[in-house]
Amino acid sequence: MLSIDPKEIPTAKLQGYLQGAVGPRPIAFASTLDRNNVPNLSPFSFFNVFSANPPILVFSPARRVRNNTVKHTLLNTELNREVVINVVNYAIVQQASLSSTEYSEGVNEFEKAGLTMLPSDVVKPFRVKESPVQFECKVNDIIALGNEGGAGNLIICEVVKIHVDEAILDENGAVDQTKIDLVSRMGGNWYSRANQGLFEVEKPLTTLGIGVDSIPSFVKECDLFNGNDLGKLGNVETLPNDNEIAQFIKEDFEIKALLSADDADKKYRIAKQYLDNNEVLKAWKVLLAEKNF
Repeated sequence: MLSIDPKEIPTAKLQGYLQGAVGPRPIAFASTLDRNNVPNLSPFSFFNVFSANPPILVFSPARRVRNNTVKHTLLNTELNREVVINVVNYAIVQQASLSSTEYSEGVNEFEKAGLTMLPSDVVKPFRVKESPVQFECKVNDIIALGNEGGAGNLIICEVVKIHVDEAILDENGAVDQTKIDLVSRMGGNWYSRANQGLFEVEKPLTTLGIGVDSIPSFVKECDLFNGNDLGKLGNVETLPNDNEIAQFIKEDFEIKALLSADDADKKYRIAKQYLDNNEVLKAWKVLLAEKNF
């Protein structure tokens, strides 16, 4: 058995062992407001429920390992002492992942992730409409666990109001675990879907995705694409250019014939198949292709 002294390995490697071994971890999809009341939204997998009376949730925005900076969520909770914790189910997992992109201060991740802001009843931060359960919280305490990169900051939250989508309840009014369809974090790119098992979501930490707000309207308005599809499309850093699209069409006779026939419905279905196979750039090339190619 490999034995490790945490003090003798780099923090990034230690973090990999911790996150790979301790899981699955539930996800706190935290909504806050900055000093200018601009919404901020980000997921955190260092999270759980710790008390029922009073109802207490705790999550931890850790200091970044690579440069020891802190996250906007931490700054916002220190300032306003309020947060909404939204649970993440499979239907919004790609959008939640996209919201973890490190956009500049003042960028609204609700818009980037294509999620809907709902006013809260007790606190000022917005709820995520698409989340099946939303917890409005007051921050009781924030405990810094260290000053170096990788150090956590425990945000201890008291739940002051809960919103539950009735569609996830059983005949007795309890949360039906099959209907809520929760997801959780594992190590690396891996997630776990409570009722099905492991799947991967590409981590958007090294690039700035264009965001769902930059996806053309004809794509967002197509009923064939769900929130996860839009999350994948919004996670690309740049769109394919005309030359890349033309070369793709030249090499794919089925796509070329499709465009010649001007079959929009089939075009969307093929793009959907590429998205289901996580071939996102191919999906974009199909969606952006025009007849004159």
